[in-house]
Amino acid sequence: MKETNYIWMDGKIIPWADAKIHVLTHSLHYGSAVFEGLRFYETEEGPAIFRLKEHTTRLFYSADTIKLRIPFSEDEINSAIIETVKVNEIKTGYIRPLAFFGYGKMGLRPTGSPVNLSIAVWPWDSYLGANPINVKISPYIRIHPQSTSMDAKITGNYVNSTFAGVDAVSQGYDEALLLDFEGNVAEGPGENIFIVKNDIIYTPPKGKILAGITRDSIMTIAEDFGYSVQEKVLKPEDVYDADEAFFTGTAAEVTAIASLDDHPMKFPTGPITKKLSDTFLSIVKGLNEKYKNWLTIVR
Repeated sequence: MKETNYIWMDGKIIPWADAKIHVLTHSLHYGSAVFEGLRFYETEEGPAIFRLKEHTTRLFYSADTIKLRIPFSEDEINSAIIETVKVNEIKTGYIRPLAFFGYGKMGLRPTGSPVNLSIAVWPWDSYLGANPINVKISPYIRIHPQSTSMDAKITGNYVNSTFAGVDAVSQGYDEALLLDFEGNVAEGPGENIFIVKNDIIYTPPKGKILAGITRDSIMTIAEDFGYSVQEKVLKPEDVYDADEAFFTGTAAEVTAIASLDDHPMKFPTGPITKKLSDTFLSIVKGLNEKYKNWLTIVR
């Protein structure tokens, strides 16, 4: 990980090395924090943050699910994210806002703990690489939707993702695919999944997955191209039998899946996957006027 110069913390821009917390910070012990992941890309007009407002709105939604009251407005957080990108003077990278219960109270219930918020940015290239990836079904199932808020980005939820990802890589695969408690396809550790069969695009429905912002973007782009996009319960066999498959996510962008459990896709990088990926990258780099409203230019 490459350090940058500054981090925004509780309303102030401070040096990267000074962004510290106490070892007894509540969220460090109990996973009681929420976060977002955004990317910004170099464009002819300057660095452009992809779907800034939607990410900040989801940050506040996630905070509400654990009764964490962020002491800033959405507009203030948007401005702080822009400022943090600007002062670090990098053209493309990743943004991590994190809201957490801080130091001052221990015990499972965070009531009475202070709330802190930080925003960090750093350069980050392709998360899963540029080539189609090999995926395995994880022995760990996705968290039951009645166990937590699956549509919120709560830090404690992500130990499930860590287990799945570490297991997949230890077995020689690039990434994992988690099933839900009913044995249906859910999502990757940090990605949503799509498959293509007979030119129809399918993706698991909301309710047991994180409804990703990149997922929503790809669905919109595909429908604008005239493709049928259907939210549908999928079995592993549907993925094995797919013509194409791909992951989406802020970090993953659009990543083609070459195989699942050593079952190769008919097209490791299919024409629809490539078309959607190329279009997505043209949008985030400011080369597609139709979707310019998804970008916030940092000037």
